Amino acid sequence: MRILVTNDDGYNAAGIEALAAALRPLGDVTVVAPETNCSAASNSLTLRRPLALRQVPNGFYFVNGTPSDCVHVAMTGLLDFRPDLVVSGINNGANLGEDTLYSGTVAAASEGYLFGVPSMAFSLVERDWKHLDTATRVARELVTRFRDQPWQTPLLLNVNIPAVPYQQLSGFRATRLGRRHPSEPVIRSTTPYGDTVYWIGPVGLALDGGPDTDFGAIASHAVSLTPLRLDLTDHAQTQAVAHWMGDR
Repeated sequence: MRILVTNDDGYNAAGIEALAAALRPLGDVTVVAPETNCSAASNSLTLRRPLALRQVPNGFYFVNGTPSDCVHVAMTGLLDFRPDLVVSGINNGANLGEDTLYSGTVAAASEGYLFGVPSMAFSLVERDWKHLDTATRVARELVTRFRDQPWQTPLLLNVNIPAVPYQQLSGFRATRLGRRHPSEPVIRSTTPYGDTVYWIGPVGLALDGGPDTDFGAIASHAVSLTPLRLDLTDHAQTQAVAHWMGDR
């Protein structure tokens, strides 16, 4: 099995190093990741400057661009093969609910999915890599299951892992995305030159965190597995729009 590994925290992040090491026994692993932290880069591609691809002594490649750039460059220029799986992570923090719209980790996996390759995004729900060993074990288990029982059609899977010892996990749960309250207010500060600047505030708490959601799974110490789709069409409203336009 040939696996393309990427992330949004950068090629030297602890999460991607642990993930690559965990997956190497399962197949041929190629790592292509951003040069720097690109959290919340979403699905952006770099179009107004050229991208550089370099390799470091441990074999990892890095791109001076976004997570989506990394997968795009790998799929269309670097690799002379089509990977069987794209794996993104392990992210330093959760990607729950609306986080998936902003997440560079999810975006990197979705770029692989857009190329028709099955893709997984892994996130450890607390920062500072607490219980990273739990997350790597979960990732290895799920990729092993994919190897032994491959999906019949490409799937984009968003996986969030509680930051607890592995023995305290309550299992694996197929979930839907929950919803958050709006983010906290921006944080205003002043630069040394007297200019007012703003920092985006912290994310809000869960508004919809029922037991069938990703929030609910994490609250009960279960690994959350949410299949995602990239069709943003609101199919229920197409007839309403057609009626609104009338005979135009």
